[in-house]
Amino acid sequence: MQQKIIIVIPARYASTRFPAKPLAMLLGKPMVQHVYERAKQVQGIADVVVATDDARILEAVEQFGGKAMMTSEHHQSGTDRLIEVMKAYPADAYINVQGDEPLIRPEDIALLVAQLGLPETQVATLCHAIHAEEAKNPNFVKVVLNQHKQALYFSRSPIPYPRHAEHATYYKHVGVYAYKKQVLEHFYELPFSGLENAESLEQLRLLEAGIPIQALTVEETGPGVDTPQDLKMVEAMLTGQSVAPPENPLAKIKLVITDVDGVLTDGGLYYNQDGEFIKRFHVRDGLGIRMLIELGVQVAVVSGRDSAVLRKRIADLGITRFKLGVKDKFQVCNDLMQDCGVTKQETATLGDDSIDLPAFKACGVCFAVGDAAEYVKQHATHVLKLNGGHGAFREASDAILVAKGLYEVLSTTDGYAKIMDMMVQ
Repeated sequence: MQQKIIIVIPARYASTRFPAKPLAMLLGKPMVQHVYERAKQVQGIADVVVATDDARILEAVEQFGGKAMMTSEHHQSGTDRLIEVMKAYPADAYINVQGDEPLIRPEDIALLVAQLGLPETQVATLCHAIHAEEAKNPNFVKVVLNQHKQALYFSRSPIPYPRHAEHATYYKHVGVYAYKKQVLEHFYELPFSGLENAESLEQLRLLEAGIPIQALTVEETGPGVDTPQDLKMVEAMLTGQSVAPPENPLAKIKLVITDVDGVLTDGGLYYNQDGEFIKRFHVRDGLGIRMLIELGVQVAVVSGRDSAVLRKRIADLGITRFKLGVKDKFQVCNDLMQDCGVTKQETATLGDDSIDLPAFKACGVCFAVGDAAEYVKQHATHVLKLNGGHGAFREASDAILVAKGLYEVLSTTDGYAKIMDMMVQ
């Protein structure tokens, strides 16, 4: 008896880096329509449903003749949205196809359909081979496989570790999932996963619970769309134009201006019995600051507060450019850029609250920490996963160094040894 399989396309409206992304026009059609039409080409599919949190996307899908369903705006992931769809559209299995993958190949999805026909398959996904340099990019999720082509582990780090590089083969994970309904029915019953939390990868919850994930190898896939620049690249590919990948703006950064409270600290003010307050800093942020400085990126501190505690921390880290007790961060950032001889595009800033918005306006690259207010994240070019005072600055500094081709300093003994003598935390 043939299984009933439904493709679900999660499509959120409020993307941080590209608001209204599913409705962005691509060759005269909203992007979500391209994904929907490719999904409809897959043989053996009973239905295709767009799962959205916004009436504008629902209306757009219905206008081109597609099927869509409103789902809760509080879902944290595409899997959450898929589970809600499952309650309204019963089936034997479901395939989750992201709404920002307009170049997804129907034949690749068809491989997942075939895999779902095997009784032993519970979850399946896709991957493809990449070069060693690509594997260093933490924005690419990598997967290692066993002899049965099942996932052993997923990571943002390069896995396997290339101690003997000639034996290392790297696979990039393609975020398309196929689930038997039984897995989704019990998904929320799975125990909390420390691995999932550490890597911010939901699929690790399944592996840690002992649920195998079959990984099918395909040819290299086209890029997904996370930014307007990605959309232009995809459009060029669809029209047969040659296009160079956009330069990573982080590779140009020569100056990083950081806030303190809520970025280098957790935002707390702790008073002792004498009425003096202390702050909690994170040592990994300190190391990230020193790495940037030693590798030629200037670091400046701008804060609305001034205190002996803060001045001591700045001195310990060897930061020579700082402005404390600042009210107008826009002007201060422009003054620092002029003093350092850098442009707006060569300057990054980190913030967490409304007081940092003038700095965001002044600088070309703006990082919002993971627990920043939502209205601040909307103005950021990059949203970090880690919270202020919990390694957020280090996450930003690592991303800058990786973009500059300095990954070995972070990941190898020989690379770190070049700057080790100047490191403090």
